[in-house]
Amino acid sequence: MTAINLLVEEKSERLDRYLSEELPDVSRSRVQQLIEQGHVQVNNKICTSKKIHLKAGDRISLKIPAVQPLKLVAEDIPLDILYEDDHLIILNKPAGLVVHPAPGHPDGTLVNALLAHCPNLPGIGGVQRPGIVHRLDKDTTGAIAIAKTDIAYQSLQAQLQAKTAKREYLGVIYGVPKTENGIIDLPIGRNPQDRKKMAIIPIEEGGRSAITHWQVRERLGNYTLIHFQLETGRTHQIRVHSAKLGHPIVGDSVYGAGRSVGVNLPGQALHAWQLKLQHPISGVAIEVTADLPHTFTTLLQVLRRR
Repeated sequence: MTAINLLVEEKSERLDRYLSEELPDVSRSRVQQLIEQGHVQVNNKICTSKKIHLKAGDRISLKIPAVQPLKLVAEDIPLDILYEDDHLIILNKPAGLVVHPAPGHPDGTLVNALLAHCPNLPGIGGVQRPGIVHRLDKDTTGAIAIAKTDIAYQSLQAQLQAKTAKREYLGVIYGVPKTENGIIDLPIGRNPQDRKKMAIIPIEEGGRSAITHWQVRERLGNYTLIHFQLETGRTHQIRVHSAKLGHPIVGDSVYGAGRSVGVNLPGQALHAWQLKLQHPISGVAIEVTADLPHTFTTLLQVLRRR
């Protein structure tokens, strides 16, 4: 059982929306379930209505029952290791590999592969997602860091929150931007019509600040190779921001549906190209570059020939 106490700092929206934004690791449906089951108190009184509106000064306490741990099984899945020592490991994740087990993906994930490679991983950062500090979408390829000790986990999380760890991506977009670079500063939240998708959602309606820096690397006719740098790390951030500008990522069936480039891609043409961070123990700067996958280089070759 996990107990959480929150103080509402300003007039806010309804209870379930507020909690789902304050607790990004808890889904909206799970929040509503907790409310209905009497696990949430507002100003020391049990509240079973998800629709009540909060005001500044309201005190919220909730208890989250322990989730039954997933039965994680070690699986011998090949790993493309970019860096490894006793404290962390950085991998080049292929397309199609889910990072951690979840409903619909109970095994065959990066975590299952890591358990075979790092037997001491269970318990680092929680039993559900051992060692996972940040995520990549299933079909996004590239560099991802995993902590092998609790100290490393805490350090890497702190670096991401302080924005000292840098994550840089390469992506191919539809269309040609009018400028050579820019900053996309648009808040992102759950799509109210489809909870599996994200969308541009105003802060006052529950969106969270999301900032993406971009720069043109190569113009390819009606397509463009873009260098992205994340200032924040929201779910699907680059994909949502690119689509909002009218330049969705090539191969993105969720945010760029209906478009085709004529090249068989396993997913969106988005690659976590470089990862820069400080070693959690020595403090030494670490910079890794993940080679582009074959499908990405093939796409670039086809577009250059056109």
